[in-house]
Amino acid sequence: MDIRTNTIAGWILAAVLVALGLGNISHLYFKAEPLEKPGYPIEGAVEAGAAGPAAPEVPIEVMMASADVSKGAEVFKKCASCHTITQGGANGIGPNLWATVGEAIAVGKAGYAFSDALKAKGGKWDFATLNEWITNPRKFASGTKMSFAGLADPAARANVIAYLNAQGSNIPLPPVPAAAAANTLTTPNDPPLDGNAAAPANAAAPVASK
Repeated sequence: MDIRTNTIAGWILAAVLVALGLGNISHLYFKAEPLEKPGYPIEGAVEAGAAGPAAPEVPIEVMMASADVSKGAEVFKKCASCHTITQGGANGIGPNLWATVGEAIAVGKAGYAFSDALKAKGGKWDFATLNEWITNPRKFASGTKMSFAGLADPAARANVIAYLNAQGSNIPLPPVPAAAAANTLTTPNDPPLDGNAAAPANAAAPVASK
């Protein structure tokens, strides 16, 4: 390598060192500060964390007041692969569901083998308990054998509970609390509260458990 090449390489190296030095010095004098608000506010935009509260769940007593048994029969068709609902019907993958509303949880049903998780719940299958169970079986009884994820549509839940009640139970519907009746605008004929459609027709229904 000749003197000319060494000189050029030296100047290039010097230029790089100067650039790095200036960059480090500039950081000491110029610091980026996060903006408290966007420089150009956008009309209608919602800031992070500023969203309003979620819509409250409609009480099951309100939903049951307008529940439709015939629509519940359609919802129950999703359950037929696991459950029967005729008087004296045989248990299948899930227990027979005749006269389930008002019955003790996880007992009877011709000796059906309920999970220990469901047996530990105690109590009875009243309207509110059935609503909670159908919404999310695994949350209701962690460890249940029920594989269904839950039915998100509150109208569909009310309808299928009304249908269950008509099959051998016929328990009077729960009274609607005065405050809930005055403040609730949604009925079972409205779209689902969470915007989701009813469960697909090939899904197993959540009605009674294992």
